[in-house]
Amino acid sequence: MLAAASSILAAESASDEVHVRRATINDLDDIVALENASFASDRVSVRQWRHHLESLSADVLLAIRDRRVVGAAMLLFHRRHRVARLYSIAVAASERGRRIGERLLHAAELAAARRESRALRLEVRADNAAAQRLYERNGYRSIGERRGYYEDGANARRYEKALHRLHPVAVAAHAG
Repeated sequence: MLAAASSILAAESASDEVHVRRATINDLDDIVALENASFASDRVSVRQWRHHLESLSADVLLAIRDRRVVGAAMLLFHRRHRVARLYSIAVAASERGRRIGERLLHAAELAAARRESRALRLEVRADNAAAQRLYERNGYRSIGERRGYYEDGANARRYEKALHRLHPVAVAAHAG
């Protein structure tokens, strides 16, 4: 199933030579380096990344350019409900503005739809206007705010996107 998921999530484009694939435990060092470079606080620990890489209730997706990890996204799934959570998304500073975040977001939506999630939900810092624009441009709607959500006391805006619009044929087309 993991090999199938990897090929399903491949989103290679000749125009920018970035592809998205599922991460493996062998990617741990690169994921942690990206996490540490991307976030000053609220970082996912090495132990947590290892757990999520090995868990059936999580998907970690990587954006790869020239055999380098240039972006990562972590999705969490819960057995009892059909709302997936985009827990983390990061793009290397040198790669920002190249739509890598959007590619990871679309791959995350496809991964969630393949698991029959009805929606994808996330939190984003209230002061991160660029990320909020990315989500809104891609059909996410604001569903509330969490005060003091982050370690430094910053508020989070909550977003959600219904995935029923992802037609099964479109999901299957990405399967290979």
